[in-house]
Amino acid sequence: MNIIFDTDIGTDVDDCLALAFVLGSPEFNLLGVTCVYGDVLLRARMVRKLLQLRGRSDIPVYAGTSRTLLGLRSIYWEGHEGEGLLTEEDAELAPETEHAVDYLIRTVMERPGEIHLLAIGPLTNVALALVREPRLASALAGITIMGGVARGIERLDLPVVEHNIICDPEAAQIVLGSGAPITLVPLDVTTCVSIRTADAARIRAGGTAYHAAVAEQVERYPRFARQGSTFLHDPLAAAIMLRPELVTFQSLHVDVETSGRLTTGATIMRAPSEKHPATARVALGVDIAAAEAFVIERAAAT
Repeated sequence: MNIIFDTDIGTDVDDCLALAFVLGSPEFNLLGVTCVYGDVLLRARMVRKLLQLRGRSDIPVYAGTSRTLLGLRSIYWEGHEGEGLLTEEDAELAPETEHAVDYLIRTVMERPGEIHLLAIGPLTNVALALVREPRLASALAGITIMGGVARGIERLDLPVVEHNIICDPEAAQIVLGSGAPITLVPLDVTTCVSIRTADAARIRAGGTAYHAAVAEQVERYPRFARQGSTFLHDPLAAAIMLRPELVTFQSLHVDVETSGRLTTGATIMRAPSEKHPATARVALGVDIAAAEAFVIERAAAT
């Protein structure tokens, strides 16, 4: 499967784990990595360092847009991004000169129907690419998005909005309304699967500097450091690209609220109708044990 990996790696460790999953899965042909949101040059250095440690410096990395689509919202930035991975010597790890949006359009349009996009950050890069080249929606083999939340009556513990969507809801609405074949992996399933202390140790046991770096990023992540576990949001999205049977899907019409007083960024999901046709295949149930085992197995692969 030819894929492009669009990421906001650095704040939550799940992007790092999703990249580790992809690199540990021979079924994937990773064509390139695009970075989005905030300090995209730092994010690109993180990706390049991990690729270098894995022996995959042949995979190109592109910096995309650092701002939101309309520039209406401040950038969320924890401040620990890159710690424990990047050193002063890594300052020269620059991305390719081509902009990520240009790369997305060029690569997909050169190979229509052949490339899947795994989008696990705010959707600004993807939205800009679709606005500039609307044919991209039908040229992509598929877009798998980690984002959103259905928040049914049994999951009122979940937040009203999810991070990747609320960071740039206008971009998310463009993508979800584009007509592209979309698989949406929301908090309803990603908060069911976790990585724990023993799993991080298993990754470290891979015995290379790369495995040590991935494990270090997991163990340093503040949520993991506090409680010894964290959610596998982005790795689950990657995993179901290879094993869709890990989740149960429902085809739904999905809109993004962009101007609500209390609900800006909410993903409004409804059963499809003539007026509101299905716009995404949404994961709403997950085989927890199988999904966790699959993610850790691939992240720890040598």
